[in-house]
Amino acid sequence: MSVFSVFAHLVERLADLLAPLCHASATAAAIVLFTALVRLLVHPLSRAAARGQRARAALQPRIAELRRRHAKDPERLRQAVLELHTEEKVSPLSGILPGLLQLPAFFLLYHLFSGAGGAGGDLLAHRLFAAPLGGRWADALAGDGLFGGAGVVYLGLFALVAAVASFNYLRTKRQMAQNPVMASAAGGEAVPGLGAVGKVMPFLSFLTLVTVAVVPLAAALYVVTSTTWSALERAALYR
Repeated sequence: MSVFSVFAHLVERLADLLAPLCHASATAAAIVLFTALVRLLVHPLSRAAARGQRARAALQPRIAELRRRHAKDPERLRQAVLELHTEEKVSPLSGILPGLLQLPAFFLLYHLFSGAGGAGGDLLAHRLFAAPLGGRWADALAGDGLFGGAGVVYLGLFALVAAVASFNYLRTKRQMAQNPVMASAAGGEAVPGLGAVGKVMPFLSFLTLVTVAVVPLAAALYVVTSTTWSALERAALYR
């Protein structure tokens, strides 16, 4: 039995449990519940990542001193910053791990509902209201159009993603305005590439709109649920 068959069986069992409440959209609800379970499993790592970010912010005064001391030697500055992180047992990339651990679940859903190799079986016919879980936005547009039954489902998802992305953007900007140390951490840390990532990060949530538009609806549900969870989780952990 392949991992895809096991995963399909899990989704089907969750859908059976939710059928009395969610009826025809039970499989979609099962995907949302599955996503929440994945995020609960990853939550301890998210808490550790939050502690790591606070620790990195606390190092900023010492990093500023290193910048002053090694202003004319960028290579020595990078080495000194990395040595400081090692000494304080702070990883500059610790926040990436929770996201990486979620990728297998996303790819399982993508493969299951993309119809590759027939992995999805009967699940491909299940729907979220009028939209098939194995369909894409392009299919909805080619069918009943932008404001047809399936199109309206996608418009609702796009509206939710845009609201979450705007919330993330405004929260990040507000935190940086209130906390100059955090702003310094995002824009000037001497780990190669980290400053650029910090500047771009507030805008990354808007890229979720593209993901929702091109992947099967089942995978889009995972992405939307996970993104919404992340926004609420970060608002709680990074107060």
